[in-house]
Amino acid sequence: MELNDAIFGRRATRQYTRQAVETAMLQKLLVSAVNAPSAINGQPWAFTVVRDQAKLDLISRSAKSHMLATVPGAALPGHVHGPLADASFQIFYHAPALILISATQKGPWVVEDCALAAENLMLAAYGAGLGSCWIGLAQVGRSTLPMSSASPCRDQCQDRTRTLKTE
Repeated sequence: MELNDAIFGRRATRQYTRQAVETAMLQKLLVSAVNAPSAINGQPWAFTVVRDQAKLDLISRSAKSHMLATVPGAALPGHVHGPLADASFQIFYHAPALILISATQKGPWVVEDCALAAENLMLAAYGAGLGSCWIGLAQVGRSTLPMSSASPCRDQCQDRTRTLKTE
């Protein structure tokens, strides 16, 4: 696939099949992500892969509750507030896998660095025939989301990542 085809063809996907994303494919996506540029080559990112739907549901509920409790209702557009209040709405759209990108340090460019990694990941996913969606709702309260330290696939991209965890 030509790069411009991916840039102009990639769209936010909000409907997913239940087909699992293979570990090898997730590793390829992560290798693409960690090859993103970063300010002064800081590579301030960690990646957590979550495939357990019960855990995704829990993270979704926690993020929705946190956002509703901390963001004034007037600050949320109606098309956002309604789904957040809907118990059946899952912010990850029941995707078979979530790749959470976290900053591993503080700094003036960590948000941009992690966003560049996310863009590489999303373009690689599109090139591989997979859908992706930037989930802005997951950003609010991200430090309060329930995650464990279980890491069966840690260090699979050890050359370039600081951390790779799967849940």
